[in-house]
Amino acid sequence: MSGADAAAGSELGREPYLPPATQPVRGLVWAIHLAVPLIGLWLLLAYPDRLNVRWEHPPSHFWLIVSVAGVNVVLGLMISQAAARRRDARLFLVSLVFLSSAGFFLLHGLATPTVILDKGSYGFDIGQPVGLMVAAVLALVSSLPLSDRAAAAVLARADLMRAGLVIVLVAWGWASLVEGLTPLSSPPPPGGATIGFVSWIGAAMYAVSAALMFRIHRRRPSAMIVSLMTAYALLGEATAASYFRPNWLMSWWEWHILLTLAFVFVGYSAYIQFRREGSSQGLFDSVALAATVRRIQGQYDEALEELVSHLRRMAELGAVSRAPVAIRLAGKFRLNEGQAAVLDRAGQALAAERELSARLGALVDVGRQARVGLGEEALLAGALERARQAYGDVRIGLVSNGQVLIGARAFGVDDFKEVESIAGGGVVVHPLTVKGVLAGALEVPVGTTRQDEALAATLASQLSIALENARLYRELETLFRQYMSPDVAASLLADPDQAALGGSLVELTALFADLKGFTSFSERVPPGEIVEMLNRYHTVAVPCVLRNGGTIVQFVGDALLALFNAPAAQDRHAAQAARAALEMQEAAEEIAAGNPGYPRFRIGINTGLALVGNIGSPELRGFNAMGDAVNVAARLEGLAEPGTVVIGGTTREQIGKAAKVRPLGDLNLKGKEQSVEAFVLTALD
Repeated sequence: MSGADAAAGSELGREPYLPPATQPVRGLVWAIHLAVPLIGLWLLLAYPDRLNVRWEHPPSHFWLIVSVAGVNVVLGLMISQAAARRRDARLFLVSLVFLSSAGFFLLHGLATPTVILDKGSYGFDIGQPVGLMVAAVLALVSSLPLSDRAAAAVLARADLMRAGLVIVLVAWGWASLVEGLTPLSSPPPPGGATIGFVSWIGAAMYAVSAALMFRIHRRRPSAMIVSLMTAYALLGEATAASYFRPNWLMSWWEWHILLTLAFVFVGYSAYIQFRREGSSQGLFDSVALAATVRRIQGQYDEALEELVSHLRRMAELGAVSRAPVAIRLAGKFRLNEGQAAVLDRAGQALAAERELSARLGALVDVGRQARVGLGEEALLAGALERARQAYGDVRIGLVSNGQVLIGARAFGVDDFKEVESIAGGGVVVHPLTVKGVLAGALEVPVGTTRQDEALAATLASQLSIALENARLYRELETLFRQYMSPDVAASLLADPDQAALGGSLVELTALFADLKGFTSFSERVPPGEIVEMLNRYHTVAVPCVLRNGGTIVQFVGDALLALFNAPAAQDRHAAQAARAALEMQEAAEEIAAGNPGYPRFRIGINTGLALVGNIGSPELRGFNAMGDAVNVAARLEGLAEPGTVVIGGTTREQIGKAAKVRPLGDLNLKGKEQSVEAFVLTALD
């Protein structure tokens, strides 16, 4: 794809934008306005005797030409200034369209008979058609979707092109106004001078230019682009009308009128837009190239960002006046007072919108941070940090000795009985409650919009809920979780339906452990020493199971049952159970070494299918596992020697070569018709 094609794709887009509503009606009216002059020309030529009469009045011609040329020069200079300000190649080329046509139009007027020359001249006849032809070439180039490279090349040669146009105009004026110097200042041939088919080429170029401008208008609707389209179309009609001779007939006057209408139409559109916007800075921005429009939009975005940032700083400082930023933006972006005021109001609205979005986002984040398991201090610290980003200097105080201290202010329980919040000193204080009882307070700066008070109250409510949840969870941590496995507790908290009676068939690894000689030890020592011994053993055994992902589902006297791969899934549950068992034996041996009379752990492990779920009654239930795999684990534990770990064949098969074992052969276990292969686990790589 060429650079021009790429520029065209970016400027026009694949899906052109068509303004809704009355666009077809406007197009019809526009077409009728352009068709009326052509119908008039046809009538003049079709009925030459009655309509196409002769009216020769050089003064009227001269002053008409001078007036329109003046309008044209003003427009050309304004567009040229806009081109220089925006560094835009299209605006520069459009300015040359107006300046070149104005120059040739003025020379045509100066060549009017009796002004400088006594009689008509060849230059008088063809001056304006030549000027229209030059302007047609510039109009066509200006309507093309110029690539960045082409636009840069045009701007790099801008001074050269202006100088060239001036030289051409000076040379043409010298040649056509100095009598006897060149054929241009001589009388025209009989019947008048003409440039023939060249006029039709110029008219065609104007038509193409208007069509290309229409494509830009579809993508970027603008009254100024419409006026430029109209001007190109009228210039094209004037070029075609200039073909018909002789001079001073109504058909000859018509193309003068068309030229006048073309330039006056653009001037009037510029005036209306100036009245609407109050400034000439952006009159022709819509005509610029797409890259220039994007750059202008970026500048306005920058202005709004600067304005919003300034408003936020002023709000934080408690200042009211915004005059400095308005003055700075007006100077930086060349805005008048009205535009600066509009931008100031827009900035205030945008700042308020952003503050609202930021505070809503803070509410969402505070709710998201209040997750299960997060400590109260961490919860409040995270919520405070996030709230300060959106609300400013937010403070939180908790109840201590019946009072809430926030800075130098103290609040009691009775302070919030009759009111929902307490305002004063530029801040609003909202209560934080836990189960309807005052637990703290939230201090928020007074907002600038009517939504701020409601948002602050919502934030306080959100923090109250989070604080209550954190404290309830802490109670669960100290009570609920100490009476069951963390995995079971977490599953029930996430999905209470899992507490329903029933279960599912799962492959798991069951670990049974008990103390060999516990009965005889219990007969010898008092009950208090029994409890102390059990607690010491379980204190070191439980972390070994939990650290390896196991779930302890039963404590029965000196025995415990742990499951791996239920309820929490594990990829290598057999190996994890074996590692937990070896760690348990190592930790238990350290206790037994210092207490020679203590019984010692023996452990049995087996892997297989089991029914896992809640077993019991609607009034009381427990999480457990049932099945042959669990029964075999219990039997292997009963055959194990103190201080050893016995595993079944399925467990060893799943662990693989990492298990260092001593075979026990095929064992006949109680309640089993078939023998079970068993091994003593000595180590695990």
